[in-house]
Amino acid sequence: MERIEWGQQGPRVVLVHGDVFDAPTTFKSLEPLAAGHRLVLVNRRGFGASPAVDGEDFDVDAGDVAEVLNEEAAHLVGHSYGGVVSLLAAVRAPSSVRSLAVFEPPAFGLVADDPEVRRFIDNIRALLATTPPPEEFLRRFVTEVGGDPSQLPTPLPEPLARAVQVQMHGRWPWNAAIPLDVLAATPWPKLVVSGGHSRLFDAVCDVLERRLPARREVLRGAGHMIPRLGGPVNECLRRFWVSSGE
Repeated sequence: MERIEWGQQGPRVVLVHGDVFDAPTTFKSLEPLAAGHRLVLVNRRGFGASPAVDGEDFDVDAGDVAEVLNEEAAHLVGHSYGGVVSLLAAVRAPSSVRSLAVFEPPAFGLVADDPEVRRFIDNIRALLATTPPPEEFLRRFVTEVGGDPSQLPTPLPEPLARAVQVQMHGRWPWNAAIPLDVLAATPWPKLVVSGGHSRLFDAVCDVLERRLPARREVLRGAGHMIPRLGGPVNECLRRFWVSSGE
């Protein structure tokens, strides 16, 4: 697994990105945190210089992230698909986690009985069944999750198109079994952040807030791409880490 490191001193932080965009792109606005922390950005399989794969797999990624954690304890931060990976990795390396923060993890299996969530999953499955080209799939997927497809480049750069293929042929996060009871029994602090733009993600975050239990923050203005807000996210994480004893 490829790693990009920012900062040379302070507590260690492992950052796990979500779908389509690699770690440096996802977490670029968090770079100021490197002034007092050692940020370790991990590119999941299929991204950057990490091993190529036909499709992503949250269990495989969780094993990779757990290996990184076991080298040295760290605050763990995951966005989107990387949030699901982080929830699973934290269970595999509990003694190496200092705190856990997740940004809108699409763990829709936790709320699969919700009619709106069910429609979302059915819509994505129906879209996949048509085997659309990557650009069409990404634009329609972004629309489904409440994003703005007009912000995507046209045509898609080759690395981005390749990342979409990895997403399309991977294991979808609603199939992940999140061990809430095991996570709730761990001693380290948890933080769940939503963007205030989607009832689907809010429903997942509500469950995590209640069951882990976790501190809850809502940071609006960037839709699902919450890390791109920069300052508000950085301050939120700093406060959380300080309150957890760093």
